[in-house]
Amino acid sequence: MRGFLRPELHARLLRWREAAIGALVALAGVWGVATAGGAVFLAALFALFVGLALVWGGVRRARFPGGGQGPGLVEVDERQVTYFGPGGGAAVSIDALTRVEIVTNDAGPFASDLFWVFESEGMAPLIVPGDAVGAERLFDALTALPGVDFDQVLAATGSTEPRRFVIWSRTDLHRRLS
Repeated sequence: MRGFLRPELHARLLRWREAAIGALVALAGVWGVATAGGAVFLAALFALFVGLALVWGGVRRARFPGGGQGPGLVEVDERQVTYFGPGGGAAVSIDALTRVEIVTNDAGPFASDLFWVFESEGMAPLIVPGDAVGAERLFDALTALPGVDFDQVLAATGSTEPRRFVIWSRTDLHRRLS
């Protein structure tokens, strides 16, 4: 199938594969719920909920800014985000974070227009271009933080003007828990 589709279309379809698989599982679950009874009904109901969960997660992941042709390389390993950029590299521990932001500008689509800013105490902020190779791994790293505002991430991906989006803050978390 790879030779049949343009490479950029193939890559775009691959980003949505989790949501598509979830939709198929959910449809099978709906069909089973509507036509079966007993244990098959319960299995179909389970499939329906699993499919809906896959669709929900797949859509969020597919809309998340992915890596690509931008400068640098992102690695996420054992609760640490590492960025190797053209001017050097840096790393930050997920456990040491105090704030995560996305800063956007109006330079796109021909230049990086979305930047992740990871702040931690006693260190300079780690700034990662949203189109760096491996930047899609940041989604998995953020799931380790309680109270991450994924709606802000999605709003940032659609922004075409200079703005700051707070994705997570340790002080906001303490206020919400108090």
